[in-house]
Amino acid sequence: MKPAAFFRLILFCGLAVLVPLSVSAPTPVVFTDVARQAGVTPVIVSGSREKNYILEVNGSGACWLDFNKDGYSDLYLVNGATLEQLQGKETPARTRNYLFRNNGDGTFADVTETARVPGKGWGFGCAVADYDNDGNADLFVTNFGPNILYRNSGDGTFTDVTAAAELAQADRWHAGAAFGDYDGDGDVDLYVAGYLDFDVRNPPRPGGCPYHGLAVKACGPRGFRGAPDSLYRNNGDGTFTDVTVAAGVEDRERYFGFAVVFDDFDNDGRPDIFVANDSNPNYLYHNRGEGTFREIGVTAGVAYSADGKEHSNMGVAVADYDNNGLMDLFITTFSDDNYVLFRNDGNNIFTDVSYPSGVAEPTIPWLGWATFFLDYNNDGHRDLFVVNGHVYPEIDGFRKESYRQPLQVLRNLGNGRFREVTADTGLARIPLRSGRGGAFCDYDNDGDIDAVVSNIDDRPMLLRNDGGNRISWIEFEIVGAASNRSGIGARVKVVAGELVQFDNVRAGGSFLSSNDLRLHFGLAGHNRADVEVRWPSGTLDRFENVQVNRIWRLQEGKGISPSGYHSGLNHAPRKSAKPARR
Repeated sequence: MKPAAFFRLILFCGLAVLVPLSVSAPTPVVFTDVARQAGVTPVIVSGSREKNYILEVNGSGACWLDFNKDGYSDLYLVNGATLEQLQGKETPARTRNYLFRNNGDGTFADVTETARVPGKGWGFGCAVADYDNDGNADLFVTNFGPNILYRNSGDGTFTDVTAAAELAQADRWHAGAAFGDYDGDGDVDLYVAGYLDFDVRNPPRPGGCPYHGLAVKACGPRGFRGAPDSLYRNNGDGTFTDVTVAAGVEDRERYFGFAVVFDDFDNDGRPDIFVANDSNPNYLYHNRGEGTFREIGVTAGVAYSADGKEHSNMGVAVADYDNNGLMDLFITTFSDDNYVLFRNDGNNIFTDVSYPSGVAEPTIPWLGWATFFLDYNNDGHRDLFVVNGHVYPEIDGFRKESYRQPLQVLRNLGNGRFREVTADTGLARIPLRSGRGGAFCDYDNDGDIDAVVSNIDDRPMLLRNDGGNRISWIEFEIVGAASNRSGIGARVKVVAGELVQFDNVRAGGSFLSSNDLRLHFGLAGHNRADVEVRWPSGTLDRFENVQVNRIWRLQEGKGISPSGYHSGLNHAPRKSAKPARR
C-alpha cells in the first residue's frame, strides 16, 4: 500500500510551486522469531555435525494441523537420528519427533508422548489429511525405512495404523509426501517420493568428491541409485493399494525424488502430480481422468530450466502468483544455480520466467530447501518465502559461501516481478542457521501468515508476522462432504473490487513439510468479498458480500458459517449454490 502524498503550495519567482511535505513511511511488516518464548526449542538432529554421508545433510520437515480441534493450529516437527542409532550401536534412545499443542496464548506445549506420535527410525517428512473422513486430521510421516500413518483417534491421541492400512514399506529412503484425490472418489490418495538407495550397514567411505576444488565428505546423490516413488490409492475402508504401475506414475528412471504436490494445473477438475527431483529432470504427471496419468514434464516445460539444464531441485511452491486463475510453480535449487519460477501459460505449457520476474539473481548465491507462496503483507499478491542452507560444513571460509544462510522473502510487486525484501521484513536480523524444512500457518489466528523453519542440528524458528494484518484479509477452513473431508483439491476464488484471486487446498509441497490446510487471502484494504468454491465433487458454491478480517468455514452443501478458528462475526453473507459438471 502506497502512503498518501501531501504537498504545500509556495510562490517561487512569481510561480506557484507544489512542494511535497515529508510524511512518515508506512510501518513495515516484519517477522519475529518467537520460538524460545513460545516453547518450541528442540534441537533437530540429522546425523553427525561433520556430515560424512549424504544421509546426514538433508534435514527434516514440519507440518501444521489442528489435531485436537480446539481452533488453534498445532505443530509437528520431524526429527532425524544418527547412523549409530540406525546401526544399533548407540546406547541412548533415538531422537524423537515432536508434537507441540498450541495453547492459544502464543505458547506451545510438548504433547508428543501423550498423543503417541514419537516417530521411529530416521524421520524426514510429514503430510496431513483426514484420510478416513472422520473429521480428524491424520498424520503421515516419511522415514528412512518404514513410514508411519498415525490415525487421529479424536481424543487427543493417535494410533499407528501403518500395517493395517497396508502402507508399510521398508528398506527405502522416503522423502516428500502429498495427499490428493486423484480418482475423484471422495477420499484422499497418497504419493510418496523415494530419494536414493543408501546402505546404512555398509556406508560409503566419506570424502572423494570435490566441490569447486574443496574436498568435502558427503558425496551424492550422483553415484547412487535412486529409490522409486509410490502412489497409493485410498480404498475407503482404512486401507491403501499400491497403484504406482497401474496408474502410470512408475519412476522408471529412478530419479532422486524430493518434494511432491498434487494440484490441478490445467483447470480440468482433476489433480495432477508434480515431483521435484534432485539432480534430475522434474516429473509432471497429467491426470487423464480414468485413473491413469501421463508424464509430460518435458513437453510442459517444467522438467528443465529455460537453458535446458537439470537442476538439483529441492523444494516446490505452488500458487497463482499473477492472479490469472492458473497455478504456477517455484522450485529451489543448489547454490550457483538460480531458483526457478515457472509461469503457467495454460494448456499444460509453462514458461521459465526466473530472470524476467526478478527471482533469479537474488537466489543464485544460496542453496534452497523449503519454499512457499504467502501474502505476507495482505496486498492481494502472493510473495515468496525461501529457506536456505548449505550441505557442506566445510564450505565456511571457502569462497564466499557459508553453511548457515539467510532466509529470504521476495515481494510480489503485482506486475509480474518480485523484489527481495529480506532486510525490510526483519529476517536479516535473525542469526544465520542452515535451514531445511518450513511451512506457513496463521498460528495465532490474527489474520497474517506466520511460518516455522526447521534448522539442521539446531533449534527451529517460529516466525511471527507482525503488522501484516493492518490490511484486510480473509481466511477459510474448507470442509468437504461428497468431496474428501479435508477439502483437498477444492478451488476457491475470491473477488474484492477489481482484485481477483484463486487458490487450491493442497497437502504437500514445500520441502518435507505441509502448510496449514486453511486458505488465506490478503484483500488490499477491501472490506467485502465475493467467494466461489469449486469442490472436487464438481459442486459449485457461491457466497456474496462476505465480511473480511474473519475466518470462515466453507462446508460443501451446507454453506458458510463462522469457523471454530475465530469468533465475533456480525452477519452472514448471502449464499447461492448450484452443481456444476466437471
